[in-house]
Amino acid sequence: MIIKENLNLVQEWDKTFPKSDKVNHEKVTFVNRYGITLAADMYTPKKAEGKLPAIAVSGPFGAVKEQCSGLYAQTMAERGFLTIAFDPSFTGESGGNVRYMASPDINTEDFMAAVDFLSLNEKVDADRIGIIGICGWGGMAINTAALDTRVKATVASTMYDMTRVNANGYFDSEDSEEQRYEKKAAMCAQRLEDLKNGDYALGGGVVDPLPEDAPFFVADYHDYYKTDRGYHERSLNSNGGWNVTGCESFVNQPILKYSNEIRSAVLLIHGEKAHSCYFSKDAYADMIKDSKYADNKELMIIPDMVHTDLYDGGGKDAIPFDKLESFFVEYLK
Repeated sequence: MIIKENLNLVQEWDKTFPKSDKVNHEKVTFVNRYGITLAADMYTPKKAEGKLPAIAVSGPFGAVKEQCSGLYAQTMAERGFLTIAFDPSFTGESGGNVRYMASPDINTEDFMAAVDFLSLNEKVDADRIGIIGICGWGGMAINTAALDTRVKATVASTMYDMTRVNANGYFDSEDSEEQRYEKKAAMCAQRLEDLKNGDYALGGGVVDPLPEDAPFFVADYHDYYKTDRGYHERSLNSNGGWNVTGCESFVNQPILKYSNEIRSAVLLIHGEKAHSCYFSKDAYADMIKDSKYADNKELMIIPDMVHTDLYDGGGKDAIPFDKLESFFVEYLK
């Protein structure tokens, strides 16, 4: 028997972006196959007729649907798609206990559960479903596309491969057996400390105040998550962060293993000056290598843009919504 958790959902508008008068908005919930109830914002074009193509959106990793995934979802709804922006398991308004844990398996399942929900929605054409993953959820979206044959088109925006960064560190600077061993030993020790203390220690969100010698990418995150630009009270990155052990299972479970077997269309978009751009470049190269399905894969590098410019446009209209629209129109025919 599938049982939904009772979630306390905020009904008033509490997003980091303005509400559109071109779409209808409502809160919805659905259950993944682990029994976790997920909360989502659903956006429907006001003048829509018949069954619609649909898109599920999530990310960034540690953000909530009231931040940039909601902006993507609302904007794509303005362009004729029924969309949902959802909080992953254990975060935001979604269910799951304990809080602030992550899992390559469960988080991929979250996307698949969103596809379940859209497939069974009476307003949706179940043969015309796509997904958008932002930042760490870009990698999860690609993993979903490799597993879920119902997904007809995938966009990964300003993508992180969370398994790679957890195992190898930023820019692969910790890619050695010794450094991985130290990470694993530290998390194993933390597991016991958490059990002794009866609670899970938080790793801390984006650093605040910003140190004078902070790397550029840390300053970039601070400018989004810790200012009025993108702060939200339920966002992990804006506040206490993931549990220290939250990403333990990412260390030895690569999520892009079968990306070159994805038959459906995939578009990766990234800012040229983003610290994370190497994730998309390498993911694209791996996706088309020895692939029989390379013709519908594309990498779009946007000149001069940094990582968080693709969160909310960065005040530069950096998100290529025209490209996203044409991509989904083509592949969700």
